Amino acid sequence: MSKEQTYIIATLVENKPGVLYEVSNMFRRRCFNIDSISVGTAETSDMARMTITVRGDDCTIEQVVKQLSKIISVIKVSILDPTYTVSREMALIKVHTADNKARSDIIQYAEIFRGHIVDVSQDSIIVEITGDSDKIDAFIDLSHPFGVKEISRTGITALTRGGRAIRD
Repeated sequence: MSKEQTYIIATLVENKPGVLYEVSNMFRRRCFNIDSISVGTAETSDMARMTITVRGDDCTIEQVVKQLSKIISVIKVSILDPTYTVSREMALIKVHTADNKARSDIIQYAEIFRGHIVDVSQDSIIVEITGDSDKIDAFIDLSHPFGVKEISRTGITALTRGGRAIRD
């Protein structure tokens, strides 16, 4: 029996209304859970790329791929090999800054994590962090003592390294 792990699935789909619903509805019907999903226009405006992260064993992921492939609007499905994949996630984290010391500390942490301060108010700072999920989790953990007010994460987006593309 294979071990459960996180898989990154890249799909090319037709860029038309209802495709995201079809894909997410397939996951719901089959009782698969989506950890994250990001969708955007691909190389041409008639196609979109979905990057879906799913936890499961080899058998579960094989079923996910088979079911995705059956959807008419899905052009191509590929499981990305983490060894040959560049993946990133972006997060906006709003942190409570009770005083100048807290504000200064959060600004320093943002610099260390190569983040960007995108908003400052009397009692909070919003930091944009881009990187792998572990990096974002580490920044959030470091910020918790100050009081994390809100978090918004994009989900993972990924491409295969080198000259290969999902359409190959």
